[in-house]
Amino acid sequence: MGTANKVSEFNKLIIDRKEIGRADTLRYNVVVFVVEENYDRAISELKRFLEKDSEYPRFKAKVNRYVNHAVDLVNAIRAKRRFPGVHSLTMAKQQEIIDRFHEHFNELQAVLKRVEKIQDNLKIEDLRSTVLVVRAVVNAAIAIVILAFILEGARGLMSTVYLASDDYLAAIADFIFTKLGI
Repeated sequence: MGTANKVSEFNKLIIDRKEIGRADTLRYNVVVFVVEENYDRAISELKRFLEKDSEYPRFKAKVNRYVNHAVDLVNAIRAKRRFPGVHSLTMAKQQEIIDRFHEHFNELQAVLKRVEKIQDNLKIEDLRSTVLVVRAVVNAAIAIVILAFILEGARGLMSTVYLASDDYLAAIADFIFTKLGI
């Protein structure tokens, strides 16, 4: 009876919905496949994710080792669940295998969370760089408009000021010369 209870602990994976993330994410799909003992599908999901084109050039380089580690963890979980002759082992050894199984499963979830965090960080970096480019374009446009006003003002207003001041100086000179009788 004790052996049957220990073996059934392999099948008792307590998974919090918050821990596996949203549906159709890498973490959700891989964890669900592992829980359902569909290891080959979990591994193919991880490899497909790694081979998928990303809009972030550094993405593959950053997540490659994490995804490969996740594949190793899936294989380790498979080996622990399908350990041959687990019924013939002592209770201590069975418990050790079960504990390692749970450690691998928790580590798999942590690695998949890390991959998602890297993906989110790259999205944030991309948004920040986009904001910087937009700000630079807006500032350049404002600078060009201000420069255009200054140049237009210098050309149009300065010539008007020159002509007006020239007319006033000529009128003053004419007034002075007529009063002096010259």
